[in-house]
This record gives sequence, C-alpha cells and structure tokens, in this order.
Amino acid sequence: MAVRAKLIAGNWKMNGLREDGSALARGLAQRMVAAGSGGLGCELLVCPPATLSATIGGLVAGSGIALGGQDCHAAAKGAFTGDISPEMLADAGCSYVILGHSERRHGHGEDDATVREKILGAWRAGLTAILCVGETRAQREAGRAFDVVASQLSGSMPSNAVSANLVVAYEPVWAIGTGLTATLEDITAMHAAIRARLPAETRILYGGSVNPQNAADILSLTEVDGALVGGASLDAESFWAIALCCGGNAN
Repeated sequence: MAVRAKLIAGNWKMNGLREDGSALARGLAQRMVAAGSGGLGCELLVCPPATLSATIGGLVAGSGIALGGQDCHAAAKGAFTGDISPEMLADAGCSYVILGHSERRHGHGEDDATVREKILGAWRAGLTAILCVGETRAQREAGRAFDVVASQLSGSMPSNAVSANLVVAYEPVWAIGTGLTATLEDITAMHAAIRARLPAETRILYGGSVNPQNAADILSLTEVDGALVGGASLDAESFWAIALCCGGNAN
C-alpha cells in the first residue's frame, strides 16, 4: 500500500490583515526553505482570508508551502454578491479549498447538498477539496457520532471522488476552538470508520484544538494523515512545531 503523505493545513479563519498575515507567511516560508528538501516530513498548506490570498501566495511561492481558500461558491461566476468562485481562488494561486466546515454548516446553514455542489465547483477549477465532517457534543453523547459523520460523507461527497481531488478532515464540532480534543481511541475509531467509506489512499486529517502539545500523539496514529489547524496556525512557531511532529528532521 502506498504511503499517504501527511498534510498540515492552517485555517486562519477571519484573522489577519496584510501586515501580520505577511509576517506569518514570511516566517513559515523562511523555515520551509531552511528545512530543505525532505526535511519537514509533511506537506504544508496555509488558508488565509480571501483578501490575503494573492499576497500570501506571493510570499510563499517557491517555498513548497501550498495556498488554499476557506470556502467558495459552486458557480464559476455570476450575480452572487460577496461570494468567491473556485476559479477566483485558483487564479489567486490556490490549489486547495476547505469546504463544509462546521462554522459554515452551523453558522451559515449549509447542508450536505450545498457542500457537494461546492466540491464539484472546486474540482472544475482544478482545486483539491478538503471536506470537513464532524458531530456536535449532543450528537456524540446521544451515541450518534458515527451515524452523523457517515451521513455527512454520503451527502457531501460526489461519487467520482478520488484521493487526488479530495481530502477529508474530521473535526468534532465540540473540539473546535474549545481547547478540548477527542481521545486518541476516539480519533482512531472515527478515522477508521471514515476510511471505510472513502476512495483508496484518501487522506484524513484531524482537526479540533490541535496544538504543539498534543500534535505528536495525534499525528502518530496510523489512521491520521495530518491536521487541520485553527488557532495554532496563526503563530509561525506553533504551526511549525506541529508540522515537525510529522517526523521531519528540520529545526
């Protein structure tokens, strides 16, 4: 079986103006270049706010750090005030886009069908979709966590998904930004259940208060192919420390 390259993705969310966003990108790019080829042990991805995409893309260009978007509309263009198309993200230099994040599902009312259409739009523009799934605290306590995640996968993932165009991120909603993380046993069990429903070799990331203190244990799990990092991705030192937990020899 082929080895799945780990992916450490930073979701900056609605954080960052040009000055601090640029400083963060420079710090990461400098570390990446210093690490050299094969020194990190994983792929690195940053997903800044759309207003910074072109700026950050320029700063990380040539460093080996990939650029991603945080969301997109399903359509290529049109009368959709305030929205961003997948083609616009690709034009800004993005190669990935996060879709179906719980903050979109619960804060903006996005359902599985909407997420599915966005994934198809991302593929049309040549982007790899990072599909987010995860249960709420109430759903887990009711014993429905596995059913909820299975339903999200079934409803959100197009039938022609392959490992080259899809990454799945499991983020228990109750662990996002709360400082709480699922147990290693829970992560392993959920990732195994998700993998059984995915195309072969599709990468599965874990997200939910990942930080330098817990990253090594999480990333050592066989079923975990990387992390979707929120708050800790806003600090270059913390984000880099998480990436180093993948097993690289950089310092």
